[in-house]
Amino acid sequence: MTTYAELTQQILDYTETSSDVLTSTITNDFIEHTENRILKEADLDVFKSHQSVTLVTSNPFLSLPGGTSPDPTSLATIRTVHIFPASGTPTRDFLEHRDISYMNEYWPDRTATSTPKYWSWWDHNTIYLAPTPDSAYNVELGITRLPTRLSSSNTTSWLGNNAPMALLYGCLAEAFKFLKGPAEMLQLYEQSYQRAMQELIVEQTGRHRRDEYMHGELKFPMQSVKTNTRGE
Repeated sequence: MTTYAELTQQILDYTETSSDVLTSTITNDFIEHTENRILKEADLDVFKSHQSVTLVTSNPFLSLPGGTSPDPTSLATIRTVHIFPASGTPTRDFLEHRDISYMNEYWPDRTATSTPKYWSWWDHNTIYLAPTPDSAYNVELGITRLPTRLSSSNTTSWLGNNAPMALLYGCLAEAFKFLKGPAEMLQLYEQSYQRAMQELIVEQTGRHRRDEYMHGELKFPMQSVKTNTRGE
């Protein structure tokens, strides 16, 4: 577990600098850049979520929950979109993701209504559905949400608790790039970050998503040690 104060102090200790050189503004940038990097490189189940919203009849545009202007506050990306009737049997229909050009060609008259089949990004706060909905369908969005960042006002985070090594080594790589430190040290921390990320990804995409009863224990190839014919 690594708190905000511990991480910022570790950055100073590992780089052998003081807060006069690496101010909190600078180290905050290191943390933010590393958090963004981890979230882009690892598909973490902890940040998956489902949100429910309702369409408006004859309106093909849907404002996203947590996607306030000018930038989304809690929405990173959409994983799935399902719709189901507002009343009656809640049979869910999966909407396929299409490019906006496909949508315009498929449903050129947005005033015409029917059951939506496809969705597309309109902007970073809005999705566009086609056909234009003929009813106020319920929508279930499978999303990846943005985490609460590690900061002086939020002293702990999931990454700090569960991926402290990836967070630390990523920050140190950022720090040595900033300080223009020895290339071998930058390489060392970059390699350490990559190893920590491998462990995190194995945990998430391997152990965390596998059913041991169905698939057995997760196995990894082991590098064998070769000996000569005399056993030396």
